[in-house]
Amino acid sequence: MNHYDTIIVGAGPGGIFSAYELVRLCPDMKIAVFEHGGPLPERRCPIDGDRIKNCIHCKTCSIMSGFGGAGAFSDGKYNITNEFGGTLYEYIGREKAIDLMKYVDQINMENGGGQTKLYSTGNSQLRTRCLQNDMHLLSASVRHLGTDINYQVLSNIYDRLKDKVDFYFHTPVSSIRADEPGFTIQTEKGAFTADDCIVSVGRSGSKWMETVCSDLNIPTKSNRVDIGVRVELPAPVFQNITDELYEGKIVYKTKKYQDLVRTFCMNPKGAVVTENTNGIVTVNGHSYEDPSRQTENTNFALLVSKHFTEPFTDSNGYGESIARLSNMLGGGVMLQRFGDLIRGQRSTAKRISKSFTHPTLEAVPGDLSLVIPKRILDDIIEMIYALDKIAPGTASDDTLLYGVEVKFYNMTVDIDKDLQTCHKGLFVIGDGSGVTHSLSHASASGVYVARYIADHQKEFKQS
Repeated sequence: MNHYDTIIVGAGPGGIFSAYELVRLCPDMKIAVFEHGGPLPERRCPIDGDRIKNCIHCKTCSIMSGFGGAGAFSDGKYNITNEFGGTLYEYIGREKAIDLMKYVDQINMENGGGQTKLYSTGNSQLRTRCLQNDMHLLSASVRHLGTDINYQVLSNIYDRLKDKVDFYFHTPVSSIRADEPGFTIQTEKGAFTADDCIVSVGRSGSKWMETVCSDLNIPTKSNRVDIGVRVELPAPVFQNITDELYEGKIVYKTKKYQDLVRTFCMNPKGAVVTENTNGIVTVNGHSYEDPSRQTENTNFALLVSKHFTEPFTDSNGYGESIARLSNMLGGGVMLQRFGDLIRGQRSTAKRISKSFTHPTLEAVPGDLSLVIPKRILDDIIEMIYALDKIAPGTASDDTLLYGVEVKFYNMTVDIDKDLQTCHKGLFVIGDGSGVTHSLSHASASGVYVARYIADHQKEFKQS
């Protein structure tokens, strides 16, 4: 049986930065990373680019799994803030969380992101305009790597780690056993033991994480699900926002229901893309630093969060059912003009072709009111009219709405201030913990746990 000082389950941002920091602080430590997916160059979806978007159910989804995690093909935005992206600060403190996110940003800069720009909402005129129109701009510094630079940064980090860490790709972990002390993980390649175990399986590992917590009697609680649409409009409409901030996180409380609606994942001159999660096709957005890959449009999500309590607690199941309905009616992602939506008419290929806004994603024209619950759709429509006050043109008839966009969150795992479970030496970090919801927070949690392990290893050796 192979023994390691530390085993890391999952090679997403949390796992990557755990390994990175452990290698830096403890170069003699024996570390292994077990990943369900493959190395970065092997991560290719077989239906990517095809007109038919039906999932063919690969044994391992290359979009969701592999080195870099689901964020490997994201827009590469690292938001340095405690106002959104997770609640890591509730465990480790606000200043520590910000310091760690800045440290992650520094590592990204050293590994290929040095020419990218750091935006900030500080002293923003947009904040005043939002307040004047009953909206709120959340505070953050935003590093935009772009999908292309993000990929390069991950490649460079892997090159630094590959000779110092044992990577087991295409090696899913079936179970974890607490040996008290130490841990045993079981894989198809056999069993492996370690003194410490860091679990960082991301959102795609939510079902597996539930099983582990049940087996090890680790308490959990239900989380939320975000449901909404992806908005696409001509880039000049939002240029006053994106030129200043790149991404504005704007929150609005609707008059009708007092629900909170927020903008999310803003992509200036970007493209709308599909996202295939366990056979469910939803919508997302990308943008690139390379000018040759930019478009004439800007896209962003409008999301409404839904929390459930007894007797129904399956937030993710609720979101999945809405996404599946969209897939059933539209064969994947559905597209509708805002003007058609408010007039109660289905968008058609003919109406879309006459639109002044040309879609960057080939999606099926349809009627989102048949898919998205009325309350959520009312919230979204009211938010679009609110945004029109600070970015005139948002509520244009030709603004495009893609649906549905769903953001799934893991159940929240019961961990302490050291991000450690009730089993000493077993840490749960990243989005798989339900505590972090972003690249920056997940990465910071990995650094935090690595430093904790390094400090306690030194104490053990000294004693």
